[in-house]
Amino acid sequence: MSITAKDPEKRPLLALVDQADPPDVAAYERGGGFRGLRRVLSGLSPAELIEEVKNSRLRGRGGAGFNTGLKWSFVPKDSAKDRRKYLVANGDEMEPGTFKDRLLVEGNPLQLIEGMIISAYAIQASHGVIFLRGEYHLGLERVRRALAQAEAAGYLGKNILGSGFDFELIAHPSGGRYICGEETALITALEGRRANPRTKPPFPQVSGLWGAPTVVNNIETFCNVPHIVANGVEWYLGLSACEDGGTKLYGVSGRAKRPGVYELPLGTRMGVLLNECAGGMQDGYKLRAFLPGGASTAFLGAEHADITLDYPTPEKAGSRLGTGLAILLDDRASPIGMLRNLEHFFAQESCGWCTPCRDGLPWVEKLLIEIDEGRGRPEDIDRLEDAARMIGPMGRTFCAHAPGAIAPLESGLKLFRRDFERAVGLKHGVAA
Repeated sequence: MSITAKDPEKRPLLALVDQADPPDVAAYERGGGFRGLRRVLSGLSPAELIEEVKNSRLRGRGGAGFNTGLKWSFVPKDSAKDRRKYLVANGDEMEPGTFKDRLLVEGNPLQLIEGMIISAYAIQASHGVIFLRGEYHLGLERVRRALAQAEAAGYLGKNILGSGFDFELIAHPSGGRYICGEETALITALEGRRANPRTKPPFPQVSGLWGAPTVVNNIETFCNVPHIVANGVEWYLGLSACEDGGTKLYGVSGRAKRPGVYELPLGTRMGVLLNECAGGMQDGYKLRAFLPGGASTAFLGAEHADITLDYPTPEKAGSRLGTGLAILLDDRASPIGMLRNLEHFFAQESCGWCTPCRDGLPWVEKLLIEIDEGRGRPEDIDRLEDAARMIGPMGRTFCAHAPGAIAPLESGLKLFRRDFERAVGLKHGVAA
């Protein structure tokens, strides 16, 4: 379920989203589509465009939250004709509890395409790829249809709108691994090799796909770009309820009355998302805790149920905004069972490249199974805490998969300590 906003001024990302029949080129143009691209190609320089996006304070919507324009500025300044560069949309979206990008590619793929053409002009990329989760069959079909429509209308290919700028864009279905959502693993997969992450530096903006400068951004990030360019930086900043710009696609999954995706000002409070948009908890259920931004973020307790959903505030509370899709834990569900389910996913989706991740996560899952099924021992809690300390810190693995996997466990061991103690036969820390 999703809420499709009808006010294009305040809810631009979902204004033209139609899951039954996405807009064709003519309908997209009537709704203001390609206005941003026409402005760019009418005389805006790549440097001026990058500066506008930087000043809009658009932060990456895939989870990292890095300033998008600043990321683009790291790409070498050669023209598209002098040096091949690549632009990639990350639509792998295998983060449990996250389903916003699917809505965008199925409901209005032309918005994504326009955003990528503008972004390609900014970094002077000649080739682009929309990298989609392999299970998104409908999204892939609609994206490919939209690509053909855009090319037929002169928005893609050679000499776009007579500007002299060339950009080729294709859609590519993922092989279906969670690790492909990590940008360097995604690039490796595009090269036809096993999707293992790479060490940094060099960063993809300097040496990425086939050694060429490459920018990878999330699908939602690209969908913001046309609106910034068409309506201006001040307008975009005015959409937000915090220092960073724009709206955000927030989501709710779990025992809410109306789970789904909602476009709201960035910096909206969790209470507004849960109670006003999602209708509150289902009758007979109470909120016990939640993951604010997908499965790889830390649990926050019910006392944070009205936290501001911007980038810095959840970090101060001990978690992250992540993808902005909240997973609810109600008072009837087992937190140990939920953690067991999450760690099973992360263990099986490890690429196997790093020892702490490859061997540590299955060990964590095994301990959680024993505890959840009543065979746990008091010392298993200490072992889980040791595993979290050894696997979790950034820098011990090639990518953020292991730290993300450990985030719900580490926070869960603190927040649900009594549940773990009861499960292993302890009472207030003493063997029963």
